[in-house]
Amino acid sequence: MQRLGEKMRMLRKRHGMTTTELAEALGYAASSNSYISEVETGKRRPKIEFVLKVSRLFNVPADTLIKDELELDEDQV
Repeated sequence: MQRLGEKMRMLRKRHGMTTTELAEALGYAASSNSYISEVETGKRRPKIEFVLKVSRLFNVPADTLIKDELELDEDQV
């Protein structure tokens, strides 16, 4: 799960979103963008509910986000 933040950042950027926009799209207050940044940089480990929201938003299997050995497909990013 060490690469979760890296994958999340890649998905966010490919969709042209800021951390604030991602926070809002996930149903969090815009001020939660610092939390998003901390997850992306590996400073914070998210709860599974957060991972599932990211998975649903970007239409990516949660396994792909969680398992370090799995890569994002080109059509997922």
